Amino acid sequence: MRKHYLKEYKSGIYQGMVLSGKLKEHLLMVQEQAESHFDVLVGQMSEREGVTEQLKGENQMLWVQKMNNIRAMAEEIVREEIKYCNG
Repeated sequence: MRKHYLKEYKSGIYQGMVLSGKLKEHLLMVQEQAESHFDVLVGQMSEREGVTEQLKGENQMLWVQKMNNIRAMAEEIVREEIKYCNG
């Protein structure tokens, strides 16, 4: 997604990275940051919503529903941030 965004909307930056050989490095860095941010968001949202291991033991279906919702929200947040980070 980040590559597509750069190519479509920031072609100068994209071409510069391609020519300098830094595009792959940049994309890997963005991927690592996205994964880390996703994990943090899921943890924070789970805590805020009371989605705990205790809930998982007591009502597994409810836990799965809540975790799926939390993961979907975190994924959407991270997806938007990926596109617009650093230019």
